[in-house]
Amino acid sequence: MIKVAHIENGFTDKFGIPRQSGRVENLSKIVFEKEFKSLDAIRRLGEFSHLWLIFGFTKADGKYSLTVRPPRLGGNEKVGVFASRSPFRPNNLGLSSVKLVKIEKDGSLIVSGADLLNGTPIYDIKPYLPFTDCHTDATSGYATEFVMYKLKVENTELLSGLPGEIAGDIIACLSEDPRPSYQEDCERVYAMDYSGVNVSFTVDNDTVKIIKVK
Repeated sequence: MIKVAHIENGFTDKFGIPRQSGRVENLSKIVFEKEFKSLDAIRRLGEFSHLWLIFGFTKADGKYSLTVRPPRLGGNEKVGVFASRSPFRPNNLGLSSVKLVKIEKDGSLIVSGADLLNGTPIYDIKPYLPFTDCHTDATSGYATEFVMYKLKVENTELLSGLPGEIAGDIIACLSEDPRPSYQEDCERVYAMDYSGVNVSFTVDNDTVKIIKVK
């Protein structure tokens, strides 16, 4: 499979990445490989507001299982791998819908809402077509109840020394509850890395409390 591009963003660790695209409006850059770094390859792409990214799960190590335990089902209930978006798939491929924000002069793409680890290889890019890709009568199965799931974030003043964009991205990621869903220890301290910033926090019921930033 040919890698056409890779993504650059602040997600330097798997922990903390939103579980789905579009949940956090952080910015990422898509950088094309030399062979595809041509304005001809993206001619008229700017006419589309959203894109599909087909990418590789680099941390899956080629492992897969026919059944998986979705985090939002508490890590206890199994579903079929094809009834999930688990990275541990036969071909370790992912699909992400992102918003096209800007096309740089060198042909790089600035997008928002990507749920990809920094450096993730991208194997294809396709325009999102609302008249065929958006199904208003679609159902979400066991994932429906988590559509509006958000946590409150406290002690955000500890992020005041950071650039506003980075601080906002961190708060948005924390509100998505990056913990494995089966972990509910309110005393446990978690740590998330984003854009060179390490944030330690605890979670008690529906509230994230930031305790340290370095």
